[in-house]
Amino acid sequence: MITVEECRLAPKVLLHDHLDGGLRPSTILELARETGYDKLPADDAVELADWFRTAADSGSLEKYLETFAHTVGVMQTAAALERVARECVEDLAADGVVYAEIRFAPEQHLEGGLTLDEVVEAVLAGFEAGREAARADGQGIVVGCLVTAMRHAARSREIAELAVRFRDRGVVGFDIAGAEAGNPPSRHLAAFDYLRAECAHFTIHAGEAFGLPSIHEAIAFCGTDRLGHGVRVTDDIDLSNGLDAAILGRVANYVRDKRIPLELCPSSNVQTGAVASIADHPFDKLARLRFRVTVNTDNRLMSDTTMSREFMVLHEQFGYGWADFERFTVNAMKSAFIPFGERLKLIDDVIKPGFRVLMG
Repeated sequence: MITVEECRLAPKVLLHDHLDGGLRPSTILELARETGYDKLPADDAVELADWFRTAADSGSLEKYLETFAHTVGVMQTAAALERVARECVEDLAADGVVYAEIRFAPEQHLEGGLTLDEVVEAVLAGFEAGREAARADGQGIVVGCLVTAMRHAARSREIAELAVRFRDRGVVGFDIAGAEAGNPPSRHLAAFDYLRAECAHFTIHAGEAFGLPSIHEAIAFCGTDRLGHGVRVTDDIDLSNGLDAAILGRVANYVRDKRIPLELCPSSNVQTGAVASIADHPFDKLARLRFRVTVNTDNRLMSDTTMSREFMVLHEQFGYGWADFERFTVNAMKSAFIPFGERLKLIDDVIKPGFRVLMG
């Protein structure tokens, strides 16, 4: 039996985590006082944490996204952005994460008068401060930034250019996020064409609240490197005769054959209604069918979770052991948006030795 304390010792890799979805409740309260934000639903850290978790348990992606008004609301100054980014890295390192890609949408942080470049600069400064603080505590962590464009807006090409402008300074890729229904990824082809021309990495939120068409567009029209969530790829898998006789449709086959990583977020997928429960989550089926599955948190505040807790959820539901978690972690590290040599070094020098210790 694995414990959550043991899970914290495992060297973990996180590809899908939103900066504005992982704030400490106490920090939200302090930043609200400092910035004059007066719309918080609670004035106590415990009550506020409970409100976020409860409000996010809506079964609807659209309602789930409404909770971000409060976190984004207190992240409108350079100082606030830098603090949130620093604490994010500190919290992940304390949980045993050795590599993380943290995403956020710069266009949502302009209300205080910052420019897009100033927003990114503040976040990257926070990430560096967090790495230094973690290193001082003996916890090594590598952090990359993903800049996100909102799929319902019309700034994706501009944000893609921002990602490329900062790619040698800590930004490792691009993403689009937001409500899927009515906002297909193909609306943003200009951004994706530009990124491919610049040999830049990108992932696309697809196959979470919306089904197979979203995944198909993301891979066939947009050429995504990874699928943010991608849980609905199971819509293209016939399991009526059991897992051993599974029949994969063309989209599912393509995703598996091309080893397109799935950024699966078990707890979040339940909250947004992508799946009915952890027991119904197709993670195990996809893993056994040898899709490239990875474990992620999505929004640690809204889901009241950590990578260690996500490991525990999967362990308790599907009986995974250290060998399984090592495979999922190597899957994630192989899929990271950093150079091959850096990925290999983390796998060989950090991840595999760490899991060897846990496996005795």
